[in-house]
Amino acid sequence: MKKLFLGFIAILFIMSLFGCQQSTLLTTPDVDGEKLVRALWEDFNKDDKATFEKWLSPGFQSVHEDKARNMDGEINLLMALHLGAYTLDNFISTQDGNVLIVTYTVAVHETIDGEVLPGAPAERLTVFMHDDKNWKWIAHANLNPMEK
Repeated sequence: MKKLFLGFIAILFIMSLFGCQQSTLLTTPDVDGEKLVRALWEDFNKDDKATFEKWLSPGFQSVHEDKARNMDGEINLLMALHLGAYTLDNFISTQDGNVLIVTYTVAVHETIDGEVLPGAPAERLTVFMHDDKNWKWIAHANLNPMEK
């Protein structure tokens, strides 16, 4: 009976680790930039405004080929984003105090504001800032040219 009880406790512990992985990832001051970007991209296909508000800093700025956006503009873009399968690669992360800068390549078929972007790998730059509670997405550069 004791072994059964200990096995049950071990299973609960392992399950709690999987369930808390993303929330712990967002709150840990020293984080792996690749893991944080991958968690962000997992949420891109959601059309839930609250999901994006949890990620974005109120001071967020982005630049895409069509225009720059603030937090509200990026949320509107993300709500209408239609991603196909994607591949994230070539990560480089630099953390300086509470700022984390991550560059990487993305190969994805996506549509932004009705414009189709090529699916070839393109560079991205994502910046996060830790606010003593969570990592917030504060800046992003999408260097994928739109098809003309």
